[in-house]
This record gives sequence, C-alpha cells and structure tokens, in this order.
Amino acid sequence: MNRHRTAASVLLAAGALIGGALTAAAPSAAAESPASFRQQHTPGFWTAERMRSAVPLDVVAAPGTGRAPATTADRPTLIAPTPASAPASESASAAVSPMAFPQAGGAWTGGGAVVKTSGRVFFTLGNRTASCSGDSVTSANGSTVITAGHCVKYQGAWHTNWVFVPAYDNGNAPYGQWPATKTFATDQWAASEDMNMDVGLAVVAPQNGQKLSQVVGAQGILFNGGYNKRMYSFGFPAASPYDGSKLVYCSGNSGKDFLLTKDHSLACNMTGGSSGGPWFQDFNETTGLGTQVSVNSFGYTFLPNRMYGPYFGNEAKAAYDKAQNS
Repeated sequence: MNRHRTAASVLLAAGALIGGALTAAAPSAAAESPASFRQQHTPGFWTAERMRSAVPLDVVAAPGTGRAPATTADRPTLIAPTPASAPASESASAAVSPMAFPQAGGAWTGGGAVVKTSGRVFFTLGNRTASCSGDSVTSANGSTVITAGHCVKYQGAWHTNWVFVPAYDNGNAPYGQWPATKTFATDQWAASEDMNMDVGLAVVAPQNGQKLSQVVGAQGILFNGGYNKRMYSFGFPAASPYDGSKLVYCSGNSGKDFLLTKDHSLACNMTGGSSGGPWFQDFNETTGLGTQVSVNSFGYTFLPNRMYGPYFGNEAKAAYDKAQNS
C-alpha cells in the first residue's frame, strides 16, 4: 500500500508556495458549512508587486479514493455563455490567424472573450502568498468564478484574501481586482481532497455597481458532457519556464486518465500557477468562446508534459449550484 501510494503520487499544477511573507496578519473568517467559506479581505493587500511575487505551490499528494464521477447515466446540463456589457468596438473580435492545434503550451495571441473571462487568482495560505488561475462562468448571480478545489482549500484550510484578476497583465489589473465574498468546493474535495473532485468556485463582490459577467462576460459550462473531446486549456503558469505574466494555452484531443482518477487528460506543459484555468470543448478561436468542461488540476511526476482535469459531473454541478445561487 505504501509503495503504491508513493509511486502514484502526483504533482498538482499549483506551483511552489515560496512567495514573500505577508506584511499584515491574515484576516479571520469562518467556514459556514463544510464546503463553503465566507471571505474577509485586507483592503489594498494585493499590490502589483505582491501579485508579481506570489509564487504558486508545489504540492505532492496521492489521489483520493472517493467514488468516481458518473459519466454515462447522467443527462448533460449545458449553460450558455454571457456576453460582456461592453461597447461594440471593444467586444468585437479582430480577425486572427488560426492558432496551433495541437499545442503543448504557448502564449495565447488569438484575442477574443477568453482573454477577459480568464485570469489569475491570488490568495494567502497562513502568512504566505500564492496564485492559481480561474475563469468567469455564466451564473444566476453573474459573479461566479470557477477554479480548482485546491485553489480555495488545501490540507484542511481555506485560503484567505482571495481575489480574481481577469485579463491579468504582469501586475496590472485592466478590469480590476474582484475579491471573493465566499468560496466553495465540491463536498468531496472539502471532506477528503479527493482528486476526482478538485473543483472550487468563488462568488465575487460587484465593482463600481457592476457584476463580473457584465464587465468581462462569462463562458458557458457543461456538466456530464462525456470524454474524448477536441480540447483547449488556458492558464497563467508561473513556474519555470513560464513567469505568470501572460495567458498560455494548450490544445489537442483529450483522453481519460487510465491510472488513478477519472479525470480528463491532455498533452500540456503548463506549470505551477495554471491550476484552476479553464478547459473548453467547442472552442471558437475567433470569438474566444467555448464550453467549459474542466479545470487544470494536476500532473503525474512520472508522466511529464501531461495535464489532468476533473470531470464535471453531478458533484461539480452541485457545488456550482450552491455558488451561483448564493
């Protein structure tokens, strides 16, 4: 058993948590249920320099042994994308050359909605800073970000000072910083950090009287959509050879993990900091819109240049519903 767990250990794509020490104490906050956490924030905490120095965390852990997601018996649930309330000149997509497909990891230069809906996530773990990635998705409250479970809670502790920075640009926040009012995880991740259920969400506060989806738009999302799709994944990897300053993508025909989880699998060399970045099927390179079906989650140490993302089944749908209705 010990040999099996050691050989099966995985490297989460969250990167190494060696960011600078905090200059202010982490705020107190309280979990309202086992799978949600009410956030509090230190005003002005996330300066450009602090965002640049938030280096993600290398986590080694064995996948959980919880029930695998159902994949065939459950009916697909599709939620459509939400366009941003932007002037036509800003929201219009310029003609672009086709991007490489397949692509094992490269800068996204195609433009479109994905540039605004995706962003970096920043948070504190105790008295240290860290980062992940996330994406704005259509929701009843118009203020929901989806990410990886370990980007909201890890080793039994909820992250604090949690903010989403859409279209992050090397310390700049062109559409503002969006602090979470509450963070969520699947029940299975919150209880046992089951790698099959590595899904987290956040509800962010309105800024200047506008909700997140009004400002940056929101991608569509699909639950119980099946496997083996033409897939695009996005994120802000911050560990070498990347530096977290730009949006990176991978693309290719996805498969299914044949080892220890029921995750999607995709050839991809993104590194720490990309965790929580969106996976899309039916992605349109011209508009930058797709249907989100997963997030960057982990990679096996003995299988480099391959990323895995949780299957969005009933468990992920239940967490999404809690978030979008809060």
